[in-house]
Amino acid sequence: MSTTTTSSPRPPAGEAAATARSAAVPPRRRPARQALRARVTPFVFLAPVIVLFLGFKVYPVVYALVLSFTRNVGGVTEFVGGANYGRLLHDPLFWTALRNTLEILVIQVPLMLGLAVVLAVALNSKLLKWRSFFRVAYFVPIVMGLVAYGILFSALLNYQNGFINYLLTSVGLPRIPWLTDPFWAKASIIMAMTWHYTGQSTVMYLAQLQSIPGELYEAAQMDGANRRRQFWHVTLPGLRPALLLTVVLSTIGTLQLFDEPYVLTGGGPDNATLTIGMYLYDSAFKNFDFGYASAIGYVLALIVTAVSVIQMLLLRRRAQ
Repeated sequence: MSTTTTSSPRPPAGEAAATARSAAVPPRRRPARQALRARVTPFVFLAPVIVLFLGFKVYPVVYALVLSFTRNVGGVTEFVGGANYGRLLHDPLFWTALRNTLEILVIQVPLMLGLAVVLAVALNSKLLKWRSFFRVAYFVPIVMGLVAYGILFSALLNYQNGFINYLLTSVGLPRIPWLTDPFWAKASIIMAMTWHYTGQSTVMYLAQLQSIPGELYEAAQMDGANRRRQFWHVTLPGLRPALLLTVVLSTIGTLQLFDEPYVLTGGGPDNATLTIGMYLYDSAFKNFDFGYASAIGYVLALIVTAVSVIQMLLLRRRAQ
């Protein structure tokens, strides 16, 4: 009688090695390692962004804060405490720049946002033909670069050869010194900013208008409300979220105004269009007083924060 011996097939060498390694690792350590790997992996992918954010955002902000308490004397940086901030209180140019910025803000922002509401309502109307064309046409200016459209307006508003003065003289009106008179220089900046930014706010309002249910207008019409009452009691309440956003963003942008006066007027004539942004630039890169410029920047940041918070609180209370 013969005895047959059956041998089980041997696993491949790779599987055998893997089995041996898994057997060597205690069962409790494997979940711990997997959990640690799951926690660390997102930070590995986020590391480049975090490094760039710390290097190009956090570090400049912190370094500017340190600079605001220093002064460069004879090539040597020395700590002066709050002297730069105290200097701001007695600096007439700073108060002139602040006044000019606030004057432009008070006039330009309501004018731009009011015009944007009117344009958005018109572009949302089904009675308007070629609506897509007009929507694109009003949005195109925001695509143009700030310096490019500043140069464009400086050519249009030139006293001798500008197209605007050419139109005025062609109908018998006198030329206007758009860029050399204090009043008209501010008006020129307001016109340029309104032309450039109105389309952006218009698109935001148009998107918000299209989210208002049509049933509200039908109910208002059944109650006897005319177009004017529908606008005040249906359209404007529906636009409140977009209005809050655009008011805050426009205010922040105007308080940081730099490009338009820099390209159009250079802050003149006689500092009539000097803004806080321009004064900060002049202090840092013309006078090389980086400590004082950093103090101006932090004061501007505090002003922007305070004005934005006040606006948000007021608009939310009115909305309630």
